[in-house]
Parts: sequence; structure tokens; C-alpha cells
Amino acid sequence: MGWTNKIRVLIKIKFMARKKVHNDLEVVQEGFANGVAPGFPLSDKEKQKMINKATKAYARFLEALKCDWQNDPNSADTPHRVAKAYVNDLWAGRYTQMSPITSFPSDGYDGIVIERNIPLTSMCSHHHQTIGGVVHIGYVVGNNGRVIGLSKLNRIVELFGRRGAIQEQLTSAIHNAVDKICENNKGVIVTIVGTHNCVSCRGVKHQGAAMVTTKATGVFRDNDNLARKEFFDSLKINNGGHNI
Repeated sequence: MGWTNKIRVLIKIKFMARKKVHNDLEVVQEGFANGVAPGFPLSDKEKQKMINKATKAYARFLEALKCDWQNDPNSADTPHRVAKAYVNDLWAGRYTQMSPITSFPSDGYDGIVIERNIPLTSMCSHHHQTIGGVVHIGYVVGNNGRVIGLSKLNRIVELFGRRGAIQEQLTSAIHNAVDKICENNKGVIVTIVGTHNCVSCRGVKHQGAAMVTTKATGVFRDNDNLARKEFFDSLKINNGGHNI
């Protein structure tokens, strides 16, 4: 092996030693009502068995509602479609293990990190109607702290969003995961702006209403703190209509 390749290997080894990998099981909240399924993660065979069982159950559900789905060409495969959508998409976080979450040394950076407008798709536990919206995450790096790989914040949102929960639970789950991974941080804040189909499609049937939830710890708890002001000021800039 030439000297150039040896140097490359040494640099890679040093980089890997500094990187820390967090398996998504580590960031599952204890007592999180809609957590992972028993035996998580499920194999493809186990998921297919679940889809087959749920298909039969949903067919019975439609029949209980006097829906003649078998004689409607547009609904003939609906029980299977719905079952597959739950297992592979809407509740995927309950059955499928997400990619590892990586963090790195901050290398002296001790400022604020903000990622805005992370897309959210989830499902309310009350009526099993979808929640759509955005998640904003901020944290202040502490001394000898760690930073999360940027795209991994998106993965954390997906991890918990694709399990279904009420928005308050979801806000806490995302916050607590970031707080755990960003070791020695000075504060973490998570804000979710969500629109709920259970409000727009049933009950009061109000379109356009949005729910805002925030969990803040550390320096973000102080209303006069500059970090808190910087976080909320950043949400007013080009925020896709989701101003707070």
C-alpha cells in the first residue's frame, strides 16, 4: 500500500472514531403509547403476514359499514391497499427499523443549530386521521458537545411521525430524542405546526386551522434568552406560510 493510501486509511479511521452511531431503538421513548410493535423490527415475512391479516379485518370493517366493496371495481382491492399503506407507510416506524442516527464532535462550535420546515406526515391516535405540517428543531451546542448529521433530524421526525400519535406526544418524542443524541447541549427546542384531518373532515369541519406545539429545555425555556428569540425569529423568514 502506497503512502497516499495509508494516509487516506488513517484519516478515515480517525473520522470513524469520532462519529457516533445511535440505533433508533435507543431513542424510543419509554411509555410512548404508540411505540414500536412487539418483536421490532419485523421481517418482510412478518410484515406480509400482518398485511394479509389486516386485509381481511378491513374487509369486515367495510362490510360492517354496509359498503359493497367487492362489487365496486374501484374498491375491490381497497382492503389490501389500506393494510399495505399502514404497514409500509403510515405506521412504518412501528415495524421497520430506520437508518442509524449519527452525531459528531462539535469541534469548538458552541452556537445554535436550527433546521426549519421539516415535512411531517403522521396520524392522530384519536380518530386515525392524518396530520400534515412542518417541524422546526433547534439546539445550542454545549462545551465538548455533539452535533447531529443534518439529514438525521429529518430521520428522527420520520421515525416518530410514522408511528402515529397525538401532536403533543410527538413533540415531546422528537425533542427527547434530539436532547439525548446532542450530548452536553445547552438547550433543545422543537415546534410542530400541524393541520389535522380530524378537525377539517369531521366534527367542526374547519379548514385551515393549525395546531402549534412547542417543547423547550435549557436556554430555550427563558423567554428573554437570545437563543429562543433567534429560533422564533428564524421561523418568520420564508417559512412557507407557517409563521408563528
